[in-house]
Amino acid sequence: MPAVRIPLGLPRFDADAMAQAAARLTPRDYHILEHLLHHRVLTTHQLERLFFTKPQPTRRRLGILHKLHTITRYRPWTPYGGSAPCHWVLGRAGAELLALRSHTTVKELGYHPDLAMSISVSAKSGHQIGVNDFFVHLCHLARHTPGSHLRAWLSEKQCATSWGGLARPDAFGCWSENGRQIDFFLEHDTGSMTLTKVADKLATYADLAEATQITTPVLFWLPSRKRETNLRAVITTTELPIATAVQTDLDDGPAGPCWLPLHRQLSQLRMRLAELLNAWPHLTLGRSPEQPTTATAVSDSCDHYLDSLFPQDESK
Repeated sequence: MPAVRIPLGLPRFDADAMAQAAARLTPRDYHILEHLLHHRVLTTHQLERLFFTKPQPTRRRLGILHKLHTITRYRPWTPYGGSAPCHWVLGRAGAELLALRSHTTVKELGYHPDLAMSISVSAKSGHQIGVNDFFVHLCHLARHTPGSHLRAWLSEKQCATSWGGLARPDAFGCWSENGRQIDFFLEHDTGSMTLTKVADKLATYADLAEATQITTPVLFWLPSRKRETNLRAVITTTELPIATAVQTDLDDGPAGPCWLPLHRQLSQLRMRLAELLNAWPHLTLGRSPEQPTTATAVSDSCDHYLDSLFPQDESK
C-alpha cells in the first residue's frame, strides 16, 4: 500500500465556520497554504525549514491547521521499515480561504477535493518532493545568509501558465547572492527516464528561447556522478546555457560550488549557483521580472498569542 487512506474532500463550510477559521490564521499560515497550492506537497521538515525555526512549534502549528481542515496529510509507506515524514497537502477549507482572499473560486484555483488522495498514490510524488527540496534548501540558506535571496520559485504548473507550454521545466527560479543574480530552469532528474529522452527536452527550451528572445540557463540536478557524466556525453550540440550538478546538501547544497557548465572538463573547478551568471560570457542572459520573496523568516513566538486563545491545541 503506497500511503495511508485519506478522507475525501469536506463539504463546503458555511459562512460562520469559514469566518472562525479565517480568524485563527496568521500571515504565515496563508504563506503555507499558498506554497501548498502552488507546489502541491511539502513535508513537515520542509515546512519547518521554510517557515519555522524549531520542530515542536512546527508540529504544533501544523496540527492546528490540520484541525481547521485547511491542510491535510499522508505518510508514505516505506518498504524497508522506518517512518516517512508527514507529507502535507492543501485542504478544502484552505482552498476556500485562499479563493476568498483572491476573489476567485476554488475551481479557478485549480483545487480538487481529491487532491491529497491523487498525490499520495502518484508515482511522481517523490519527484515533486525532490524538486521542492531543491528550493527549500535555497530558501533556508537565504533565511540565514545575509546577501542571499531566492527571488522567484515557480512550479511546473506556473511555468506552463507563464510560457504557454513551449517548455515544461520542473520549476523556474531566480537566485541572488552577493550582488550576482541568475534566472534558471530546473530539471530534477531521478534516473527514471532514459538520458536520450532527458536530452531531447532541450529542443523545447530552444523553442522557448526563440519565441521569447530570452536566454535562460537550464540546470540538471542529477542523482549520481555517473549519470551526470553520461548525460554530458549525450548532450553534444546545443547553444543553450546548460550546467549540471549531483544532488547534495553539503556546502550550501544547490547554492554551493557543485555546478559544472556544459563543455567544461570534469576536472575543472565547479561553480556556485550565483557564479553561473559569468559562465557564458558570449551570451546575454535574460532577466525575468523580480518575484516576491518566497519565504520570510518568522519567529515561532507568533504562535504564542493564538495558543493562549486556543489552549486545547497546544499539545497537538
